[in-house]
This record gives sequence, structure tokens and C-alpha cells, in this order.
Amino acid sequence: MNTHSAVDMIYSLILSGILLHITDGAGIQSMNIAVISGAPGIIPCLYDDTHKENRKYWCQGSHWVSCSILAYANNTGKYSLTDYPAQSIFTVQWKNLKTSDSGYYWCAVETGGEIDNGYYLYLTVQSNPDVSVVNSSVSGHEGGDISVQCFYSSGYKSKLKQWCRYKDQSCYTVGRTNTSQNSSVQISDDGRRSFTVLMTGLRLTDSGWYYCSAGDLQAPVHLTVTEFKRATPSHSKTDMYV
Repeated sequence: MNTHSAVDMIYSLILSGILLHITDGAGIQSMNIAVISGAPGIIPCLYDDTHKENRKYWCQGSHWVSCSILAYANNTGKYSLTDYPAQSIFTVQWKNLKTSDSGYYWCAVETGGEIDNGYYLYLTVQSNPDVSVVNSSVSGHEGGDISVQCFYSSGYKSKLKQWCRYKDQSCYTVGRTNTSQNSSVQISDDGRRSFTVLMTGLRLTDSGWYYCSAGDLQAPVHLTVTEFKRATPSHSKTDMYV
């Protein structure tokens, strides 16, 4: 009878998609993120609230137990990591990647135990990505709306198109979805090379990381919603003496 070591068991669990999150609370699915070669880029890594004070790092390799650490949070180099404890997220940023940089990477957190926590994703670095966005950062004000245009190659024409939020993995497909009494998400696919996401009635809580997806590829987008400030009425000198 064949026997398997504990390491072999961990490998099989990782490759079967079971160990895909930093903690059970994060619930992150494995992702295949499209990256433009030779251009700057940034992606988010989520972690559980219990790890706010723990050190975060970025690791490369197809196997979790043998991946090579490339950068720690708040260090600079080829990859720059910035931690945002209040949001339970850290970002990985780079100035440019080559097609040869395609591969498996890990968002990870030190736990102080025998095994750190982490989940993997696959970066597909292409000169002309199969999925991409016009702007990876958009902003709007409370009560307003934003539009995001997502492009896909001809090979992804018949694939499922979605707009998803990283935090809770909630996704919207082609059509209109009311998210509350005054807000909605509408996705329109031109059936050729792009689909447009329109979010209306924005709320401050809508701020965060999202991604456009077509089939198995995703392109991250960060949304910032600012408070709507009404203009203060001006007073003329005549008004002051009335």
C-alpha cells in the first residue's frame, strides 16, 4: 500500500483548491489575474481581522510550503507591499512585469505557528491581456454614479462576464441589479470586445476593491466613494446689512 507524507497531503489540498484563503473568515477563491506586461499594476490581498497586527508577505511558487518570499509589507523593491489594517487588506504593487513573471503567487500572513496562512492566485502577464480595464482606479461621490469599461479578447466573447467585490465575493452579471432602495449595478455587454459596468446611487460603503471578470480571468479595480458636500450659499454685502 502506498503511503503519503504530510507534505504530499498539503500539496494535494492546495492543488485541489481547498487551501485558498488566509482564514475561514476571508473566504477568498483562487483567482487568475490578467496583468499588462511592462506597465505598473496593483492587486489587493485580503486577510481576516484577527491578523491586523501580523506581518504580511508576498510569495512566489506553485507550492505553498516551498514558495519564495519576494517582499514583506512596507518594504520596497520589485514588489511594494502596503498594509491597511483598518480595511484588513494589503496591496501588492509593481512598476512592470515581464511575460516570464507569469505564475503562481501567494498573499500570506505570518501567524507565529508552524504554518502561516495564505491563499494563492495566478498572474497572467501579457502584452495584450485577454481581460483588462480602461482605469484600475475610479472615484465618485455619495449618491452619484461611476462607469467602468472592461475589455475582453475574442476568445472570451461567449464567457460569463461579471463585476465582483473582493470583500464578500458578491458578483453581478449582465443586466440590472438593485442593491438597495437607491442604488443599482447595471452591466451591458456589447457582444464584441467590451462590457460596461454602471453603478448608480453610490454609498460610502461601496468603496473598496472590485474586479471585472470574463471566464476565468479577472482585472482588479479600486473604487473610492467620497462624501457629497453641498455648496454653501454665498452672501452679498447687501444681504449682510438686511
